[in-house]
Amino acid sequence: MMKKLIVLVGPTAVGKTATSISLAKAFHGEIISGDSMQVYRQMNIGTAKIKQDEMDDIPHHLIDIKDPTENFSVAEFQSKAKKLIDDIHDRNKLPFIVGGTGLYVNSVIYDYDFSSSDSDQTYRMDMENYANTYGEIALHEKLKRIDPDSYLEIHPNNVRRVIRALEVYHVTGKKFSEHNHQSKVSPYDVTVIGLTMERELLYERINKRVDHMIEEGLIEEAKLLYKNGVHHCQSVQAIGYKEIYDYIEGRLSKEDAIETLKQNSRRYAKRQLTWFRNKMNIEWFDMSTDREKKLKEIHEFIEGKLF
Repeated sequence: MMKKLIVLVGPTAVGKTATSISLAKAFHGEIISGDSMQVYRQMNIGTAKIKQDEMDDIPHHLIDIKDPTENFSVAEFQSKAKKLIDDIHDRNKLPFIVGGTGLYVNSVIYDYDFSSSDSDQTYRMDMENYANTYGEIALHEKLKRIDPDSYLEIHPNNVRRVIRALEVYHVTGKKFSEHNHQSKVSPYDVTVIGLTMERELLYERINKRVDHMIEEGLIEEAKLLYKNGVHHCQSVQAIGYKEIYDYIEGRLSKEDAIETLKQNSRRYAKRQLTWFRNKMNIEWFDMSTDREKKLKEIHEFIEGKLF
């Protein structure tokens, strides 16, 4: 019998955290973070990391497991998540993967194979030089021409991953977005729930979230990371830190950095929704109005899948 797995996805600021706590409490669950940035210690405000008092005694996994100077890959996420799913089931609990990093979530649902040795060090160095010469956006546009799906999934600031996607296509002739799929059959009895929202309302929530992050001390958090030597690392290429680093290093005013952060967050939410709709079989729930009613509908939907 396949092990049951509940997955909750959606764009940034749509309300995944509160919804996941409600569901995990109702169905005796534990939560595995499906977010590529919440793995980093000392990066709490900019990643909208759940606070201890918000967890409501629900165990959370894959949060605060890396120093901000370390890298974290989708292959590592997959390995750790699969072990956690087994462990949670062994304790007669229900695993929930909750997050907005679509590639990470899909790597577990469809058991991607990361074992192939499709690498070309010379090509990789050429692409690094191209990025240094012409910029991250120009490199990202290269990816758009050969693999539009990966272009939507991978942020241009994540140069390392953009280069990896280009490298896979260069070596194998196959798109990175297709390359790692084992099959479209999941090894789990999986139910995927998606939260969505009217665009203007979602964008308003994103803008308010950024204002709240600034009030909570995002700039001070970023300055401390910078002071501690966290420069040019994978972690601070994330939305929420790159923009503040541009302010710290004098490339943007404080006001422009905040506005750029809001704009980049809205664009990211749009990319997330596009990716989820193209890549995953999802039961969508629109949280624009009457959230309590929608939450009840989600509970009933899961009950129908479990019992």
